[in-house]
Amino acid sequence: MSRIAIPASIDAAPSSSQPFLEAAKKQLGSVPNLFRLVANSPASIEGYLGLLGALGKGQLPAPTRERIAIAVAQINGCDYCLSAHTYLGKNLAKLDDAEITANRNGASNDPKADAAVKFAATVTRERGHISDAALQSVRAACYDDAQIIEIVLHVALNTLTNYVNEVAKTDVDFPVVRAHEAA
Repeated sequence: MSRIAIPASIDAAPSSSQPFLEAAKKQLGSVPNLFRLVANSPASIEGYLGLLGALGKGQLPAPTRERIAIAVAQINGCDYCLSAHTYLGKNLAKLDDAEITANRNGASNDPKADAAVKFAATVTRERGHISDAALQSVRAACYDDAQIIEIVLHVALNTLTNYVNEVAKTDVDFPVVRAHEAA
């Protein structure tokens, strides 16, 4: 059971959070526990969904964003996010099991995406203190400065949700994937 209350419905959330949850329901068809949890703070749900929406308009393709989310969740040991992004990776981004396993190991079977996932994994493990070689490696794979910034922001966004879910011990409302189990 979650250590922080998750509003049971949109109506149970603070009134100023409700429009954000309604928009999420319209887009996703349901409101995941994470969104309702974060909605305890109207400012937090607005900020989270704002960054999520802005990055969705960025240059990184959706499958690469899911690959990064899987890698970050695995590194940070977040079962909730690993479960959610494994589900989204399979069902929306159309990643196969071999690709998801590679992502959990901080890599990708797609050569272009591999550089982004490896860079994201390094940023996560090193908490941003990366080497010049790591930066040169992602640039060598033809990622420009804007895309590199987006990768870093995806790491930050996913780390944010990993931490929120780990602090709250959010009930997983996706098919469960455990970060501590081998990929």
